[in-house]
This record gives sequence, C-alpha cells and structure tokens, in this order.
Amino acid sequence: MKNSGDWIEVSLRVDGESAEAVAEVLARFGHQGVAIEQDGIPPDTWDETEVPPAKDLLLRAYFPADTTLDDKKNELETALGHMRLMYPMPTPSYRKLQAKDWSEAWKAHYQPIRIGKRLVIRPLWTNIELGRHDIEIALDPGMAFGTGTHPTTQLCLEALENLVQPGQDVLDLGSGSGILSIAAAKLGARRVLALDIDSIAAQATQENAEANGVAGKIVAEQGSLESVLGSARRFDLLLVNILARIIIEMTERGLGAVLRPGGKAIFSGIIDTQAPDVEVALRRADLQPYARRQHGDWMLIEARRSLD
Repeated sequence: MKNSGDWIEVSLRVDGESAEAVAEVLARFGHQGVAIEQDGIPPDTWDETEVPPAKDLLLRAYFPADTTLDDKKNELETALGHMRLMYPMPTPSYRKLQAKDWSEAWKAHYQPIRIGKRLVIRPLWTNIELGRHDIEIALDPGMAFGTGTHPTTQLCLEALENLVQPGQDVLDLGSGSGILSIAAAKLGARRVLALDIDSIAAQATQENAEANGVAGKIVAEQGSLESVLGSARRFDLLLVNILARIIIEMTERGLGAVLRPGGKAIFSGIIDTQAPDVEVALRRADLQPYARRQHGDWMLIEARRSLD
C-alpha cells in the first residue's frame, strides 16, 4: 500500500476484565496512545453521578495507512487471537480517516468528567464552567496512558481525595500521563516523584504538570521501583495503578520499603477476583490492606505500612 497520509482507526468493545490487556496490545501498534471510554455515555455527560455502572468499554487506537498497514493488521489480529484463549474477544472494526482528521478523532471521544466530590478532568482543548470548590486537572495525555476515563484511574482519584494530606511526599509508580501526580499535588502534597519506565510518559507528565501550574511540586523521571529502592528516600503515600501481577512482583522486590512507617498506599488495576492474591502479597511486604473500593469488575486496595 502506498503511503497516502491517511490513518486507520481500530476499535473494539470489550468488558472491564479484558480492557487493560487489550489496551496493551493496541498500544503496540497505535499512535498517540489508546483511548478508553465507557460505552453508551452521551457526549455531554460529564458528571459521574449521571454515569451508569460500566459494563462495556470502547477502545480506540490509530495507525498510519502506509506500507506497513497490512502487516500491522495481521499482527494485531494474531495477538487478539491469542487473547481469545483467555477472554471472549470481538473482531476489531476498522475505519479510514483523512490525514487532516486523524489527530483530532480520538479527542472527540475524550470529554470532561467529574470524579469524586471536587476533581474535574478537563481535556486541554475544551472549556467548561467550574464550581467554586472544584479542583481542575487539565490534561492532554498524548501518547501516555491515563485520561481519567478508565475505572482504575477513577478509583485512584476518588481515593486520593480522601488520603492526601498537606505536606506529604508522594511516589507515583507508573505515572503515565501524570494524572494522579497532578491530582496529588493539587490536593496538597508537598512533593511528588512520578516514575514511569516509558520516557514518553515521563515527558507527558512533566508537560501536563506545567500546564496545571504544579511543575514545581512534581519531578517526572524515567524509572522504576528499583530507582527508589537504591536511594534513602521514603514516602508518605504510594500510588500504583498498574496490573495485579506487576503489583505482586513488586512486593517481592521490596515495595513496602519505599513507605515511611505508617505510610499509606493505593493499589489499582486489579480485577476483583485478583484482590485476595494481591492482599496476601501486600501483607508479606509489610503492607496491611485496610479498605477496598470497587467500580464494576475493578478493585482498588488501600494499605498501610505498619509502625516499626
């Protein structure tokens, strides 16, 4: 296929259990990340109190209609075929977009949303009217994960509203677009260290922190758990919105040691059936689970490091 300058949108409707895994597959081929939205919400609905419980999620990704298109489609469908051994998997839909339209196409599906009591997530290219007590997070995820539309991120934001205390030091492991780091900073945290193994995510976090006026509170770096374990730094609050298996692996590498005694942690990206295994692993790492939050099939676990 000749390079036409056009783009292809690929979309799939999946349930909450398979959404994260499918998004990881789409991200291998997509440009500007993967848009994840709850299916069936009217585009002018941005107050979470009006949003029905999530049943299906709509995933969209975009890649160029160039000489690599056929190979990418074959690789994508092969990867999805392997996933069908674990999850029911629909056939992806494809739609051709003009070159001038593609970069704006995914933005049309990313609308402002209210989360918790005060947090409002606003895409940078939109304008909304805020209430007197609203805390706005203006965001352009770019190629990094984290728009605030996925249940795992929403659970984290709800928990942050209750847990962040003025003057705290916060560690965000797997920061993505920086949405959780920015929320922590705006809720009163003194300093936030945002780490992601992807350099693009670290750059997106820094740019979004600047757009929100909190760049002075947030240090965004390419790094991982080992980056912190190798230093003497300890934190009051830990944020981990990744996947259950990665959380469990981290507990085996000394995750609990990054918190000060009595420090708290938020763990999300967990399917409800995985929660018991995650809690067992957390206890082995001296992190005592004390609360859960749930959104559909997704579970968030709050834990505390014991006092030495």
